[in-house]
Amino acid sequence: MSFEDDRRAVEILLVEDSPSDALLTREAFGMTSIQNRLHLAMDGVEAMAFLRKQGVYNTSPTPDLILLDLNLPRKGGHEVLSEIKGDSGLCSIPVVVLTTSQRRADVSRAYELHANCYVVKPVDFLAFVDVIRSIQTFWFTVALIPELGK
Repeated sequence: MSFEDDRRAVEILLVEDSPSDALLTREAFGMTSIQNRLHLAMDGVEAMAFLRKQGVYNTSPTPDLILLDLNLPRKGGHEVLSEIKGDSGLCSIPVVVLTTSQRRADVSRAYELHANCYVVKPVDFLAFVDVIRSIQTFWFTVALIPELGK
């Protein structure tokens, strides 16, 4: 489904434990042309509760896209990715690993666990905004994604 002509905001779940990185991501998404609602989970446990609509997240929307950091407390990004892709109700949600790690082992493991893509966060803010724009453009104007929970 393309969101170009769809007037609803796209739902994005950002799984990120760094408050400063979360703020930068929110600012970067605010500078893009596609209307979005960015939800934040600060660790892997919170992310899975959000996705499974547990506890305080019982009315959370099903995200159209997940941006997943790998270095998370309580439950790491690879474990979260494994749970998402192993759950028949969640596995169709595109997951973009967005992390600082450039380790080949992290990249390989993410793809083994069926990440949809792996992106290293640029340090420079304007470069980061460009990356976020590219992610948003690709996933919401170029790629067709399933309608989940709508």
